[in-house]
Amino acid sequence: MDHDVVVREKMTEKYLLEELGAELRDEFEEHFFECSECALDVRLGSELVEQSKVLLKDNSEPRPVVRPIPPPRGWFAWLRPEFAVPAMAVLLVVIGFQTVTLRQLSQKASQPQFLPAVSLNLQTYGSNTAPLVIQQGQGFLLNVIVPPGHHFPAYRVDLSNPAGTIEASIPVKDSADDTWPIGFPEANRASGTYKLAVHGVTASGQDVEVGTSSFELQIQK
Repeated sequence: MDHDVVVREKMTEKYLLEELGAELRDEFEEHFFECSECALDVRLGSELVEQSKVLLKDNSEPRPVVRPIPPPRGWFAWLRPEFAVPAMAVLLVVIGFQTVTLRQLSQKASQPQFLPAVSLNLQTYGSNTAPLVIQQGQGFLLNVIVPPGHHFPAYRVDLSNPAGTIEASIPVKDSADDTWPIGFPEANRASGTYKLAVHGVTASGQDVEVGTSSFELQIQK
């Protein structure tokens, strides 16, 4: 999925609102695993949605009235003060969030960025590199050295966190290169040993492990 299409069709907003079909959702998820900008939009958007739910819940508690009045039905119900006020507050938060986020992304896109990086040799068992030190929330780059002699129509790269949970699963097309530079987007991660596994996918869909490696991630707060 092309990034320009994602922006033009507002895929991030539709994904958060669960308005994408199954096929488009899978294509978008595959895209934002490879796109740090879209991954950041999804993460911040998800946090905003959760905060909005809390705000609406806190401001929609029933209040005593002098005389019971039947509430208006349909769309006009949103014009009632108990709904209109929190709804307007959420709208202002969304507008402010989008303005700040777009400005920050524009500034980051126009300036060179330094990404901490390490090389992982899948031909060496276990951890084979110095610890990777990053700031909390910072992205990083892994130069993955794959064993020669493996040729599959497609590959999948899995990154597991210290708890053993797969944090990212990245599809990779057939590549003749022995070293794959893979960037991982900004996220709140924990210090510890991370494992990277490369799987080859045959034409019939069979999964074959090509190699694994691990590295120590140190978070500076």
